[in-house]
Parts: sequence; structure tokens; C-alpha cells
Amino acid sequence: MAARRLELHSVNFMPEQFALAEGARAAIAVAVPLGLALSAHQAWLGWAVFAAFWTCLCDTPGPDALRRRRLGLFVVCGGAIAFVGSWSASLAPAAGMIAGPLLVFLAVFLSSGVTNGAQLGTLLAVVSVVAAGFGHPFALAAVQGGAFVGGAAWAFVLITIVWPLEEEGSLRRSASALVARLGDMTLELIALGQEPHGDSEWHQEYSQHRRAVRIATERLREMIDRYGHGPPLVAARYSSALNAAETLFGALIALDHAFIHRLAPDAERRKVARAVFSALAAIRGVIADGGAAGHTRLRHTRGRLEQLRGTLSDPLMTGCTLALCEALDSFAPEGRGTAEPATAAAQPRLWRGLPGTSLRQALRQAIGVGVVYYTALMFHLGYPYWATMAVVVVLQSGFRATWTRSIERVLGSLLGGMAALALLHLLRQELALSVIAVALSMLAIALRTFNYTIFVVFLTMLFVIVAEMLQPGTGIASARMIDNLVGSFAALLSVTLLWPDFGPPLRQRIADGLEANRRYRDEVRRGDAAAIVDDARRRAGLASVEAEVAFTDVFGRLFRREPAAIAAAAAMRDMRTIAGEAAVAWHMRKAQPPGAQ
Repeated sequence: MAARRLELHSVNFMPEQFALAEGARAAIAVAVPLGLALSAHQAWLGWAVFAAFWTCLCDTPGPDALRRRRLGLFVVCGGAIAFVGSWSASLAPAAGMIAGPLLVFLAVFLSSGVTNGAQLGTLLAVVSVVAAGFGHPFALAAVQGGAFVGGAAWAFVLITIVWPLEEEGSLRRSASALVARLGDMTLELIALGQEPHGDSEWHQEYSQHRRAVRIATERLREMIDRYGHGPPLVAARYSSALNAAETLFGALIALDHAFIHRLAPDAERRKVARAVFSALAAIRGVIADGGAAGHTRLRHTRGRLEQLRGTLSDPLMTGCTLALCEALDSFAPEGRGTAEPATAAAQPRLWRGLPGTSLRQALRQAIGVGVVYYTALMFHLGYPYWATMAVVVVLQSGFRATWTRSIERVLGSLLGGMAALALLHLLRQELALSVIAVALSMLAIALRTFNYTIFVVFLTMLFVIVAEMLQPGTGIASARMIDNLVGSFAALLSVTLLWPDFGPPLRQRIADGLEANRRYRDEVRRGDAAAIVDDARRRAGLASVEAEVAFTDVFGRLFRREPAAIAAAAAMRDMRTIAGEAAVAWHMRKAQPPGAQ
């Protein structure tokens, strides 16, 4: 429930993405250089600690071959940036104000041409601003760069050789999240009994399940695209899961509409809802175990669905049950067809070419970093690289995403900074703080895709505690909190003033959503092919989600008048009603004999 409410406001909250094994591996990666730095009493070894952590953070989902190349690129480029940024910042009193933005521009611009290189670019930009914040002469800068390479290379070896994790772990978690969202929607229908459906009237959480399923579906689709050059069998299995989920989701929309408008006998609606849950359990089993046991359960469930179909009298419920059978058939070798990506056997390519928007985003980042550097000099901020780091990680391509990320960043930094202050006040033993730092690195990596605010809480605590152990100073935690406010504000200014992208207004999004849903319904009524209808359903769902998210936008709600809000709510209810009518018509068509369709 919490995840669905947060997603409505563009806040990611994905409990299924908790990755304990990745966190444990990161803890080992951080513990070794941290132990060396503390035992040798050498503050410069802190670069090895943070390099190891950043390397773990750079390990994003994808085929193993591509991940290794991307991580290797981070080790080499990060070491070079750590050296060049530090040395160039020492050449003149304000040289960091030139070196930092320039390195950020190059990191973001060139990394945009790397396949799945967004995280790589962000982390290289982070290294750039931190290195420029520690200006050293040539020799010391070289030592700093060497420490970075040592820590990053150690983490690289740990990730790729010593403790490689399952290649498809992120795919499995994304697929499980989608099945869980479908299960939530199904369980709510089962729990209704003979009570009226909650979406019979408009309310703030109207159609939350459909929205949550569509968001989870697109996340899995994006993850499959990341693995498009990976092992063919892996790509095929999860593409089949995506096809099955899409088919099953269409049936659930029709069933949801039937519960709202009481279109079929109550007993048959409940039977089909329970059948959907059984089908989801079978799909969940195949995702968890792609072997014989999972497919045996799939066939058993398929047989029970055929038996159920013979007992149904209502054509809509019959059509929904046929769709469930088709969903399970997606996992059969002959049912994969279009599910398997055509490029599955191709070799992964690290360089994909620079997209058209890369220059604009790189300039935004560089200008934002430059403004923060200047502000830091004017107001004598103690740790300006934390403010510039906030610009780098907060600034997104659009205003809404940047606004959401800035709120999450500031909130996480405030909570993490206060927690770190409390721990440093209560504990003074180096060993205890070291153990806490290692545990924080584990939690930060394990929770990085769970929720960004929670990730920033543990990240802030980790950086503050490690910095305090290696370079004791006053005001580190409070400085980080203030600097994050400055950096987040600068990111908002950059995305607002430099090539602003606010997206279409709410009125246009609603019009687009209504048009997409009407087109979906019209294509069903015309008798168009299944592939065309499936694509129309997806487009309608995406347009509806866009309109609903824009409707709940904080700024829009502040300035929207009540008559406009009432009209918008009515239009969005119409969107979902049209989608339900289209789904009902499609599944009624399925129930017809082949010659009558």
C-alpha cells in the first residue's frame, strides 16, 4: 500500500529490490581499505575506501560481460579523474571552480554514449567534484589517484572474480515485483466478496492497482532491455514472463471493470479472481525456478483453468479464463515467439554512441556545479564538494524528477546527518565506529534501489563517520546537511533556467490519456489483431499514469482551482472506465467461436 501511494507521487519504493548479497559484498569491499587506512593512520587512504564503495555503486544490472567492461572503465577513468582533478585544482586559488565543472561536463557527456552508462557518468562526476575539492601538488595528487585505483581495483576483483553474483538477480527481482503488484490487485478483488468495489466512485487512490502494475511492467521491460545482449535463455524466460503479465493484466482490467459495474454473476467473478491468483502463483514459481518443477506446476494450473472454463456460463468470464491460459502458454517454447529479443545472441557493445540530449544535460550539470563552487567561495562553505556532489546526483532531465530527487536528497541528508551526529556523540571507540561504517555500507548498497531517501540516510551516515575517523573536524555532519540544501537548490535552478522541460500541462496529459484510451477501445471494436490491441492497451495505460501523476503533482495541487480539479478527476475516471470497457470487449471477443470473431 505504501509503495503504491509513493509511486503516485513519483517516489520509488520497491521492497522487492532489497539486495542483501550485494550489500554484504560491498561491506567486505569497504572493510579492507578502511582497516588499512585506520591501522596505517593515513588519511589519503580514505580515497581507497570511497573508491571501493563507489565501484560497488557503479555495478548496475546488465549482462556480465558488459558489467565488467563498465566497471573497468570506472576504475581507470576514476583514477585519472582523481589525479587530474586534484592536481589541476592546486594550480591557482580558484582553479577548482574551473577544473570541477570541466571534468563534470566531460564525465557526463562522454558517459552518455556508454551502454547503460547513466550511473557511470554520475559517479565519475562525483569523483570529479570531490577531487577538485582536494587540490594537491603533482606528487600528492598522484598518490590520491593511486589510492583510488587501488580501492576501485580491489572492489572490481571482488565483484567480478572473488564473489560474482547471479547475473539475472535484478531481472528476477523486477519480475517478482510485477507479480506482487498483480497479486495485490487480485487479492483486493477476492476480498470484496459481495461488497461494492471501492473504485465505483472517485477517490484519491482511484485505480491505484492498475497504475502500480503498469509502472512495475515498464520497469521489467526496461530491465529486459538492459539484458538484451545477454544469455538468450535468460532474456527469453523473462520476456515470456513479461508477455504473460501483460496478458494477465488485460484480463484483470476486464475483471476489475466487471466487479465495479457488476457485469457477470458474482460467483463466477469470484471464481475467476481466485483463478488469476492461482495463475500468478504458477508464474511466480517459474520465475523462482525455471526448471522442471516450475513448469510442472504451470501445466497443472493450466489444466485446472481448462476445467474452470467448462463450468462458466458468462462469456466475459470465459474470455478472461482463456486469457489466463494464454498467459501460461507464454512460457511454452512454441509460445515465446515474439517474446524473445531478436538481439539476444549479439555481443554486448560498451559504446552505443552519443544521444542527442547528452550535450544539454552535460552543460546543465557543469553550469550547476560552477554556480555552487562560486557560492561556496562567496559564503565560505566548509565542505563545498558536498554541495557540488548534490548538484550532480540531484539534477535530472526534467523538472518533476529533479524536484522529487531534491526533496528525497535533502530529507535523507537531514536524517542521516542527525543520526551520524548522535552516533559520534555516543561512541568514540574507533573499532565500534569502524564496524558501524561497514554495516552502513552494506545497508546503503542493499537499499540503493529500494528507496532513494533511505539510501541517502545510510550514505550520509557512512560518509560522515568515515570522514570523522580519517580527518577529524568540526561540523562535518551539519556542513553536509547545509551543503545538500545548497546543491539541491542549484539543481532546481539549473533544470528550471537551462533548457527547462516541465512536460505537457495537466490539461494536455488528460486529453492525451482520453485519446489513447478511446483509440484502444476503437481498435478492439474494429477487431484489430492482438498485437495492435496489446500495443494500444500499453499506450493507454502509460498515458493514464502520466495524467494521474501530473494530477497529484504538488505544485499543480497548490495552484489548481476546485472546479478544474473536479473536472480533471472526472476525466481520469472516464479514462479508466473506457479502458475497462475496451478490456471487457476484448475478452468477450475471445470467448466467441473462431469463425465469429
